[in-house]
Amino acid sequence: MTGEDTEGVVRRDRFSGGPARSFLSSLSADRRIFAADVAVDRAHVVMLAECGIIGSEVAGEILEALDGIEDASHGALPEGEDVHEAIETAVIERVGEEGGRMHTARSRNDEVATCIRYRLREDVLEALEATLDLREALRTVAREHVGTTMPGYTHLQPAQPITVAHWALSYEQAVSRDTERLLDAYGRVNRSPLGAAAFAGTTFDVDRERVADLLGFDSVLENSMDAASSRDFLLETTAALSALATTLSGLAEDLVVFASRGFVEVDDDYASTSSIMPQKKNPDSLELVRAVAGDAAGGVSGLATTLKGLPRAYNIDLQRATPHAWETVDAVGEATIVAAGAVATADWNEDVLAREAGAGFSTATGVADLLAAEGLPFRTAHEMVAVAAENGADYAALDAASREVLGESLESYVEPAAVEAALDPAESVASRDSLGGPAPQAVEASLEASAEGLAADRERVAERREAIEAARVALGEEVAGYV
Repeated sequence: MTGEDTEGVVRRDRFSGGPARSFLSSLSADRRIFAADVAVDRAHVVMLAECGIIGSEVAGEILEALDGIEDASHGALPEGEDVHEAIETAVIERVGEEGGRMHTARSRNDEVATCIRYRLREDVLEALEATLDLREALRTVAREHVGTTMPGYTHLQPAQPITVAHWALSYEQAVSRDTERLLDAYGRVNRSPLGAAAFAGTTFDVDRERVADLLGFDSVLENSMDAASSRDFLLETTAALSALATTLSGLAEDLVVFASRGFVEVDDDYASTSSIMPQKKNPDSLELVRAVAGDAAGGVSGLATTLKGLPRAYNIDLQRATPHAWETVDAVGEATIVAAGAVATADWNEDVLAREAGAGFSTATGVADLLAAEGLPFRTAHEMVAVAAENGADYAALDAASREVLGESLESYVEPAAVEAALDPAESVASRDSLGGPAPQAVEASLEASAEGLAADRERVAERREAIEAARVALGEEVAGYV
């Protein structure tokens, strides 16, 4: 992936030795973009022929050579500073000197920028599909547990009763925003730098829009200096993946904590046992999902630090920047798949959840709300219920607190039956039917909205895949016309 073109094979021979050669070489790491480079070469050659910059016969010979190189795979490439140089050398070995025309009107600088974008968009689509599957798994849990009460926590202390459905949809909504961020990033990844050459454009009358179409890019990056040197698309994508990893980390942490309390059992496929303690069942895969957030944050930090302060235009520092993006998209994509599987196969213990839903007087807020609804200032109601909480979580404790704080029995303010209902976790949940709340009717509305959002996002991802596939087929047909 090194850039800064030299003047042909002969001139490069001058720089073929020395102890820094292996340090400079990215050929091994470039295995990831081998297929992308072959596709970019094909599109460029077709465009050169269409523009009359090279002859059709020469184009056919080069394209046929590229077919053979692709079939032989990356491992058969000759030694080179990077995959781009190695493929060009392989073409010349097969075609002869005329094979060098493949590199007309371009540089390795715009070539590598294009290859990275070509490959990264595929990785982003895979990550997007993983988020869609995770959202579907969370929605399935929600549909199955609309009425399953559970304790809700703040500061890891029992706070208010909710439902498993409400918890699951809270993560579905968060992952949907991660999907949006990745879709936004995809739009800026899928732009073609090819034709920018080293950074100052080319004297040849190339058709940059044509080659962008052949490769399935949505548009062309116009300014040649920006096109060849910018890597902000890597930073944006890695940051979006880091945000997704942070969401996954919270989801994994919740499930690890819930498993420790007997609320949920992680399927054996996502757990392991102790090497010494036979009774243990550890949610190991979720702990690793949780840890990926650190890897992703490290990717953002490493990438941003490498890019910081680089002068325009090309600098070989960029060779060290790209692996941060590859490592992040691989790690976060895999973690998303694992999280989806763990969520989909987990077994929720409804009896334990129902029993613990009211733990720690978690319905206290509902009682205070009830008193406020009957005309008592909320802060006064809050104080009275807090006094009751010191002595118990039942009607008797609340009545005693009312007499102490308000000077009257609780019945003077609200019917005992209403208080008993407010103390019941299921009734407390049912009363919270405002938009986005945990009440069953509110959850049903949220499920409907999330279904619409998920379907729309699936369509967006499918459209992008179809566009890439259509471009691949069209490029193949153009190549067939020359070979």
